[in-house]
Amino acid sequence: MINRSFSQIDQMVNGIGHMNGSENLQICGVSTDSRSIQPGNLFVPIVGDNFNGHAYAEEAFNKGAAAALWQQDQGQPPAGRPVIMVEDTIAALQRLAKAYRDQLSVRIVGITGSNGKTTTKDITASILSTTYRVHKTKGNLNNHIGLPLTLLELAEDTEMAVIEMGMSGRGEIELLSRLAEPEAVIITNIGDAHLLQLGSREEIAKAKTEILSGLKKDGFFVYNGDEPLIERTYPNMPHPDSMLRYRFGLSESNDIYPTAILQDTDGMHFHINWPDSPGYYLPLLGEHNVINALAAIAVSKYMGVQDKDIVEGLKKVEMSGMRIEIVRSASGALLLNDAYNANPAAMKAAIRLLHSLKGHQRKMIVLGDMLELGPEEEEFHREVGRLLDPEEINRVFAYGPLSYYIAEEAGRKLGHERVQWFNDRQQLIEALTSAILPGDAILFKASRGMKLEEVVQAVQQS
Repeated sequence: MINRSFSQIDQMVNGIGHMNGSENLQICGVSTDSRSIQPGNLFVPIVGDNFNGHAYAEEAFNKGAAAALWQQDQGQPPAGRPVIMVEDTIAALQRLAKAYRDQLSVRIVGITGSNGKTTTKDITASILSTTYRVHKTKGNLNNHIGLPLTLLELAEDTEMAVIEMGMSGRGEIELLSRLAEPEAVIITNIGDAHLLQLGSREEIAKAKTEILSGLKKDGFFVYNGDEPLIERTYPNMPHPDSMLRYRFGLSESNDIYPTAILQDTDGMHFHINWPDSPGYYLPLLGEHNVINALAAIAVSKYMGVQDKDIVEGLKKVEMSGMRIEIVRSASGALLLNDAYNANPAAMKAAIRLLHSLKGHQRKMIVLGDMLELGPEEEEFHREVGRLLDPEEINRVFAYGPLSYYIAEEAGRKLGHERVQWFNDRQQLIEALTSAILPGDAILFKASRGMKLEEVVQAVQQS
C-alpha cells in the first residue's frame, strides 16, 4: 500500500498542508471509514447525501490515523492535527491514486461488463498469480471511490493488478480507466443492467466501451465477439486502430472459443480452438463461466503466462462470495448461491445452469426481484418465468413485488401448485426449509438489494 511522507502526500493531492512540524510524518495506507482505520492511515472524509465523514475525523485520529484530508467548505479541521486542505476530498483521493499509480511499474488489466466482471476478475487474477505478484479488486471496490482505494492498496512490488470497473451512468468508467491506465482491458458483455439510468443497450455499450479511454496506446482489447454492439461502438473511442483486438465467445467466428464443454458436479471441463492447447478445468458451474474464462486465458497469454500455468491457475480459482457459490445444507441438499446481483442476462445464465444439472432428486429455484430495469421491468420478469422448463425444474419460489410476474408466468408453465410467491422473507425461509430434501439442488438468484443471501444462510442450517 502507499507509504509516503506527509509532504509528499500534500504534493500528490495538490493540497495545502497544515503540517504543524509533520513534514516527514510517514503515512501508510488510506481509509475513508473511521470504523476501520488502521494506525498510520490517511483518513479521507467523504461527503455524501446522507453522511459526512468530516464528523468522524477526530475519531479517526484517536484510532491512530496519521493525517487527514479536509474539504475547505467543511469548517475548521481538528486543531493541532496534521491535515491537508483540498477543494474536494473525493477528487483529491482520485488525484492521489493517479499519482501513486504513475509512480509504480505495475501492469494493469481493467475489466468491465454487465455480467461476469467479478468472476472474470477472479479467474484472471488466479491465472496471473501463477507467474506474477498480483493484486485484485476486493469486494465491490469498483467505483469512483473504490477504484482509487484499490490503486492505493497496491504494494510497490506488485507486478500485475486486475481492476474491476463498475458504473451506473455515462462518464464513470472513462474516469476509472484514466485513473488506472490499463495495459489490457476486457468487456465481458453488454446486458440490461442500468437500463433505468441509461435507457437502452446502445447507451450501455457506449458506457462500457469508455474503458478504452485510459487504455495505453497499442494496448490489448479483449471483448465478447458474440455481442455486436461492442464492435459498433468501440471505433468511436481513442486510438481504435493502434490497439490489438481479440474476440472471445461461443461462436467460431471469435479468436478464442470452446470446442468442447463437459459439466460435472463441481465444475467445467473444456477445450478451446488454439492449436496444441491443453484441456482445462474450471471449478465453477455453468457454460457462461467458461466464456468468462476465455477472456482470462487470452489476457493471461498476452501477459506471458505459460500454458501449463494457465491450466493450474484455472484449477485454483477462488471466487468472491455469492457467485455460484456451492454450499450444502445440514440435510445434504446442494445450494447454489448466486445472489450477489441479477439482471435478465444473468438470470438466463443461471436458469440454463440449473437446467443442465444432472443427478439430483429434484431441482428448485429461488428467484428475487431484478432492480433498476426501467419501464420494461414487468416484461423482463415475465420473460424469466417463461424460461423455466417444467421438465427440468420441480419447484419455483419467487420473492419480492416484481417477482410476482415471474411466478405468474412460471405458474402457467409448471402448474400453479409448483410455484409459490412471497413478499415476506421469513415466510419464504419457512416454506423452503420445510420443502427441502437431502438430494435436492436449489439455485438462488436476485439483485443484491433483495438480500437473498440471508435466505441461503437460513436454509443452509436446515
